[in-house]
Order: sequence, then C-alpha cells, then structure tokens
Amino acid sequence: MLRLSKLSDYAIVIMTDLAGDGHAELQNAGTIAERTAVAQPTVSKLLKMLAGHGLVSSVQGRHGGYQLGRRPGEITVTQIVEAIDGPLALTECGLDDGSSCGLEKVCSVRPHWRHIGSAIRSALDGITLELLIGSPITHLMQWTHHESRAAERPAGGQ
Repeated sequence: MLRLSKLSDYAIVIMTDLAGDGHAELQNAGTIAERTAVAQPTVSKLLKMLAGHGLVSSVQGRHGGYQLGRRPGEITVTQIVEAIDGPLALTECGLDDGSSCGLEKVCSVRPHWRHIGSAIRSALDGITLELLIGSPITHLMQWTHHESRAAERPAGGQ
C-alpha cells in the first residue's frame, strides 16, 4: 500500500492549521496541538523539523511561537513530506542518491518506477497549502484546471 507516514500526515495538518484563517500571529505548539488534536510532543517535533527546512519560522521567548515561513501558495505538499520523510521515491532505485538494489542490473521495471515516481511528485508539487485550506469544491476545480494545463504542455515541460 502506498501511503504517507503518520508524521507527514500530521505535518500537513499542522501546516494547514497555520495557514488557516485567523492565525496570522505567532502560534505556540500547545495551541496548535489543541486545534489539530495532534499530541503536543509530536507537534513540537514536527515544527522543529519544518523550521529546519524553512517551511515555518520560529520566534523564541515568552511571546514566541511559529508561523509559516512563506505564503501558503508557495508551500507544496512535496516540500512538507520531504521535510519530514526525506526524498520521495516509491522504490530504492527511484532515488537519485546512488542507492541500488540487487536486481538493478537485470531489472526491466526500474525506468517505469522512475516515471511513476516523477508523476506522483509532479502531482504533489501542484498541491499547495493555499489549495488545501480552500473548500474541497474549490480545490477540485483548481486541481482539475492545473492538471488540464499540465496535459496541454508539450513533452519536455516547455
């Protein structure tokens, strides 16, 4: 089964909470935990990871807290997932980090996994926090528009 890790799922929930209406000021981990129903230690851990990737910014001190590091339309699901779980890949050979498996020399499926992985990455790159905080109908309409525009592009992305 292909699925996000729980931590990536929770990170997306936390990021959409920070991007939501009425949360322009700094938010502390406890308040975010209450609103999202994610345990506070988990919220704190994820916020530190997200801050390490510039997706949230933190302010220390008595009146400190967290806020988005960029506008919601500039943060993608891919960026959030990779901040928590590392590079997206369906298989070991799908990574561009020199990893290999024992079947690499005889595997006829490897190029297909890379293509499939690229398609999934492209889909997640097209989903921003701005889309996620919209209504599902609006999201679907924008996503469909994004996909139809992507399909109209010639091969090679030009």
